[in-house]
Amino acid sequence: MKNVEHDDHDPHEHGSLRHGVGVGGYNGRWRLALRVALACMLVAIAGMAASAVMVSAGEAIVVTQFGAVIRVITKPGLTWKAPGPVQLTTRVDLRLRTTSTGLQDVGTRDGLRILVQVYAGWSVPEDDSAIRQFLRAVGNDPDEAARQLRSFVGSALQVVASQFDLAELVNTDSSRVKLTEFEARLREQVEVQLRATYGIAVAEIGIERLTLPETTLAVTVARMRSERETVVAQRTAESQRQAGEIRSAAMRDQRVTVAEANERAAEIEAAARKRSAEIYVKAYDADPELYLLLRSLDTLGRVVGSNTHLLLRTDAAPFNLLVQVRRATLKCRRLRHHNRTRGHLTRDRRKRSHTVGADCAVDQRRLSRRPFRYCRSCYRMGYD
Repeated sequence: MKNVEHDDHDPHEHGSLRHGVGVGGYNGRWRLALRVALACMLVAIAGMAASAVMVSAGEAIVVTQFGAVIRVITKPGLTWKAPGPVQLTTRVDLRLRTTSTGLQDVGTRDGLRILVQVYAGWSVPEDDSAIRQFLRAVGNDPDEAARQLRSFVGSALQVVASQFDLAELVNTDSSRVKLTEFEARLREQVEVQLRATYGIAVAEIGIERLTLPETTLAVTVARMRSERETVVAQRTAESQRQAGEIRSAAMRDQRVTVAEANERAAEIEAAARKRSAEIYVKAYDADPELYLLLRSLDTLGRVVGSNTHLLLRTDAAPFNLLVQVRRATLKCRRLRHHNRTRGHLTRDRRKRSHTVGADCAVDQRRLSRRPFRYCRSCYRMGYD
């Protein structure tokens, strides 16, 4: 039975089975090798990723090996290190930071109190020793570094403020203010100590706010008022001095101008008098009587006015002309009237020819009683 069963098997079937086992073993080995290669590749990629370090601008990379700093990288770009935990990296921010001290009560050299608030701009410099010192001092904590910086600045502020008077910090005269010197001295006080102690570089220190307490403010206002009053007094005195100089110069010029004008007027008057005398001489030579008459009339014109009342003799010169002129005038009027009324008119017709006006001072009855009379208003004549 066994032989029969054995004989029933096909010899080709045994060959096919051996061939299949060989092919399967080859494929398994290939797959295993591929898997190992992929694993090695992944391990290599993971190792490269763990070893690659990208350094950005504005920061530094500190490489430590088992806690000890072995390298500081500040150049931006890709760099390499041993994978962790053999080597570890720490990023340090190198960008500029600012901090403020708040209002600090400090005293000045002249014994007054002021409130000063200072700001500071600082950063960690791109220097291996400074970066190592920053890590050792504050453990790469910017907030702790800012607190230490405020403490240093507050102490230095007390020292520097005692070297200046209040008038050198607060003054209306900009030439007397020394805030720039104050800030420079304050920076000198803290810069070296901060660099040596904490590895911090101070870029800038300045006064952010400066105010006065109530007592100091009252004293300062009083001092400023006294200074203003002093300036006002000085300027008033200077203006009065200048006004006096201008006034004296104007009066001097006035006197000179008036003297020159008087001199010129005297010269003109002398020339006029000379010319007038020459004219008078020529007039007297031409007609002495007419000259005396005209001179007498000029004298009367200067002496007698519209409101002048004189009681003088009329037979003495030059007032005799008043009588002579009136007599000559009356004579001339009588002669003219006689010539007009002469002819064939009778006395009654001549009397009736005169019409007495409403404003006539002599009525017809009075005209008929007197032989000859003038009316003072109309200057007409009447006859008896």
